[in-house]
Amino acid sequence: MKRLLLALPLVFSLTACDQIQRQVLGEDPAAKAARQEAEGKAVGGACRHSGRAIEDCYAIYHWLQKAAIFAGWQEMDAYMRTNKIEEVEPQLPPPEPPGTRRATKVEVPAEKAEKTDKAAKGEKAEGKTAEKSEKSAK
Repeated sequence: MKRLLLALPLVFSLTACDQIQRQVLGEDPAAKAARQEAEGKAVGGACRHSGRAIEDCYAIYHWLQKAAIFAGWQEMDAYMRTNKIEEVEPQLPPPEPPGTRRATKVEVPAEKAEKTDKAAKGEKAEGKTAEKSEKSAK
């Protein structure tokens, strides 16, 4: 039983070894640079495929390296030209950069909107009849 209790923390610590190392020691600079390079290329390629201008990509994804974004954009451009692939229109607006807040709209379903409109009209009508009855009582 004691051996199991001693081995249990060791097993749990080894299951997330990469995550623990990243948090405790920090990420390896070479690995971080490689990850950011790959991320920038992916974003650049996606921007080119969606028909977004390279300058817009730089502005939207300002935290990524411009060289990586351009490399991905250029690779996707060559690929699209050789394979005669058309641009895809983006269905969503560009994402907000991190750290910015966007205004959230609360959409009311049409059924609820109609009910609230009717309820508001009913309150106004009741208010008018109450005013008329008060005037007639005077």
